[in-house]
Amino acid sequence: MDGSFASLFHQAAWTAILAALPILVAAMVVGLAVGILQTATSIQEQTLSFVPKILVVILTAILLGPAVFRSVLRLAVDVFGKLQNYVS
Repeated sequence: MDGSFASLFHQAAWTAILAALPILVAAMVVGLAVGILQTATSIQEQTLSFVPKILVVILTAILLGPAVFRSVLRLAVDVFGKLQNYVS
C-alpha cells in the first residue's frame, strides 16, 4: 500500500470520527442524565429517554453542521485534488 494512500485513508477516517463525535457525545450525555433521572425517580417511561436524545441530536446537528460540512468538504477537495495520483 502506498504511503500517500494510507495517509489519505487515515485523514478520511479521522474526519469521519470527528464528524460523528459531537453528536454521539451529546446523545451519550443526555442519555446518561435521563437514565440517572429515571433511576432516581423510578420512572420507566421509554419515550422519556428517546425524546430528549433525539432533540439534542437534531440541535447539535443544526449548530455544528456547518463546521462538520466544512471539514468533510476540505477532505473531498483534497481527495479530488490527489485523485490523478492514484488513478495513474
